[in-house]
Amino acid sequence: MSDRPLWTCPRCGRTFANVNQSHTCAALGSVDAHFDGKDPAVRAAFERVLAVLAPLGPVDVLAERSRIALHTRMSFAAFTPRRHWLDGHLVLARRAEHPLFRKVEVYSARNVLHAFRLTSPADVDDVVEAYAVGRQEHLRH
Repeated sequence: MSDRPLWTCPRCGRTFANVNQSHTCAALGSVDAHFDGKDPAVRAAFERVLAVLAPLGPVDVLAERSRIALHTRMSFAAFTPRRHWLDGHLVLARRAEHPLFRKVEVYSARNVLHAFRLTSPADVDDVVEAYAVGRQEHLRH
């Protein structure tokens, strides 16, 4: 994990690993609002993600306009609740194969986005590794 202090945007108060990180300075909304009108299993899948991450350390849950981001030193996962499922992605420091991954986009050798769709809490997997990437632990190696 990087020991460099986080930069705090003076306008919106969000923290970032990089000074002057490009972002949208928008007020955060309500996590609950993202789940209005959605099947209970969709919220249950999201809550399972948070439960899996809880023992690992702090996670900021950022209810943005179009998604819910999970953030430590950087955002390592994001979720978009749909009526019957939860679309999301993890950022890993490698390309991984998993039956739930619908698409993998390589942005750099250590910045690989893995898109998935969850339909139940039983689908939750691989968030532990993504959390380590969010904490930038892969940069120590």
